[in-house]
Amino acid sequence: NRVADGGVCGSCRKQLFTGKPIKLNDDSLKRHVSRDQVPMLIDFWAPWCGPCKAMAPVFERAAAEFNSQLRFGKLNTDEYPNAAAPYGIRGIPCLILFNNGKEIDRLAGAVNQTQLNAWINQKL
Repeated sequence: NRVADGGVCGSCRKQLFTGKPIKLNDDSLKRHVSRDQVPMLIDFWAPWCGPCKAMAPVFERAAAEFNSQLRFGKLNTDEYPNAAAPYGIRGIPCLILFNNGKEIDRLAGAVNQTQLNAWINQKL
């Protein structure tokens, strides 16, 4: 798979797989979700949220582990509330998996590494 072997974005020429979550904003969220043919898991979070803080290293490790299969992004819902609104997020952390512009599934609440990895494996 050429994409997994170091593909780059056709628009901005940045590496597709970095092993780290991408920091998203209003514009980049729309761009990544609507045009991306590579599955993307987005963590909707806020800095004041205790479970979000607990979940952050779990999400980081998953980004490194699933580096060539899935892209990872983080959206701060306090900074970009309008970006999160269309997805009807009622609580955070909320992970939403997208593929080809469509929501595949979501996972609400903090989970441990084993739970997150199992959930990702089930969805891929």
